[in-house]
Amino acid sequence: MSGDVSAASHLSVAMTTDEGEMTQTTGGTGVTSSSLRGAPLYFACFVVVIGIVGTVANGLVLYALVASKQHRKQELIVNQNALDLYSCIFLVVTYGLKLFNINLTGSLGYWLCMLIKSENLLWCGVYGSMVNLTLIAIERYLKVVHAVWSKNKLRKWMIYSGIAIAWISGIVHQMPVAFESSAVINGACYGFVIWKNPVDGVAYGIFYFLVAYVIVLLIFIFCYGKILMAIRHQASVMAGHSTTGPSTAQTQSNKIQANVIKTMILVCAFYAVAWFPESTYFLLMSLKLNLTFLDAGYYVVLFIAFLYICTNLRRHQKHSECSPKPRRSTSKLCLILAFVRITFIRQNTVTVSLYLRQSVHLRH
Repeated sequence: MSGDVSAASHLSVAMTTDEGEMTQTTGGTGVTSSSLRGAPLYFACFVVVIGIVGTVANGLVLYALVASKQHRKQELIVNQNALDLYSCIFLVVTYGLKLFNINLTGSLGYWLCMLIKSENLLWCGVYGSMVNLTLIAIERYLKVVHAVWSKNKLRKWMIYSGIAIAWISGIVHQMPVAFESSAVINGACYGFVIWKNPVDGVAYGIFYFLVAYVIVLLIFIFCYGKILMAIRHQASVMAGHSTTGPSTAQTQSNKIQANVIKTMILVCAFYAVAWFPESTYFLLMSLKLNLTFLDAGYYVVLFIAFLYICTNLRRHQKHSECSPKPRRSTSKLCLILAFVRITFIRQNTVTVSLYLRQSVHLRH
């Protein structure tokens, strides 16, 4: 009985909206359903637009990686773009569907709510993207800080296992929570708000904040911090070998160091800024602070997070080089890469590879 009371109280909070945000319409069967109006309507339209832009952009990056043969060398980078492309596609599908007034009835309505309208499939990709980002940071850390070990021990099957883990973790994390905390009531879908036990909702909010934000950010700081320290040490070693002033190799090393510093700061800062509002809002809502998914503030923080997803191609802009006299296929690739380079965070895979080449050169 207490579980029913808890579910009812959660539903009452979830259904609390500002006046004018939603309208109620009745279909021929007498089932009441909701349609968007006001700020939620504009938000959904805008999300669909940025989702389309993100889909096109991530598709272009994937094409560039495949055309330049880099998909065989940068598997995690390709997987990151695949996850972002998947997330952008379901961003368009999910919020495009929310624009229509659909009565959710029967088994079809139930599954439509559980998988699409609750944003379940969308957040499977988002969570998988977070996991893959941490794997990219760990891989770069191993290749730079533990170059000898990674060369001897890091195998392709480990990389492919990481790719599988990124996809599976999103599904395993998201699906049970969605089915446990979502429901179809009076033809409307209420996702992630119908907890039978309020303690479960609070525990999940804390878990999500720690795992999806704090731990990921700490891994970024640790891995990129160690990479920065290693490259600074390498630069000092190279400076010690130079007796006649700055050489070409030393100048290149200084440039690499500057690129790594910028990349480290931008990757960590952009993730921290983009995901902090959404993670904090969800945590506060889980702690029962009279916040709902229908408040105007949630649309703002969610928009920032979705913008991060759709610009996630920022790391993948320099995976191939254009020759002075390109063939037709190479020319198309150069146009794509030129488009990709307008994104504002530089990719540091080339930085790492240059560092490794200089390390090998010094050892010999």
